[in-house]
Amino acid sequence: MLTSRNIKGLVSAIEADCQDTLLPPVGGLEAIGQPIVPFTLIRDTRGYLERITHQINGTYSNGWYDSCAVMIRRLIETLIIESFENKNIAQRIQSQSGDFFYLSDLISIMLSDSSWNLSRNTRNALPKLKDIGDKSAHSRRFNAVRNDIDKIKPEIRVVVQELVYLAGLK
Repeated sequence: MLTSRNIKGLVSAIEADCQDTLLPPVGGLEAIGQPIVPFTLIRDTRGYLERITHQINGTYSNGWYDSCAVMIRRLIETLIIESFENKNIAQRIQSQSGDFFYLSDLISIMLSDSSWNLSRNTRNALPKLKDIGDKSAHSRRFNAVRNDIDKIKPEIRVVVQELVYLAGLK
């Protein structure tokens, strides 16, 4: 005989089963499909960088181009911070209260310091990558399309690879 207690238990078991079966794992899924950031550039660096990379590639594969652009922006920002931390000069990109500057300032500071010895390609690409991420994150009427991301794919690879090395992650 079914009682309300039995029914509640059954419903709870079905809900738990559905979460385990239908939802992606808590840590997210690995992206399948055409990569924007080749995973080999990020593999074995930091777990959070690997997850950001999976999100970049996954959003692109699913056609969520604004999300992709914002995550590219986040990866670049994080790698710049990692680079400064690797050289033990993170205070150059922090406010008095210890907060990191916005990406525009991070890029300006990095570009103005010749000791980084950034390649010409990276120097030219950083503002472009920031721009598409900014538009996708902050412009009410802008929606990124596949071509917006496709146009910057070569720059993404060059910048990510260079910053991974400058951050001492590979």
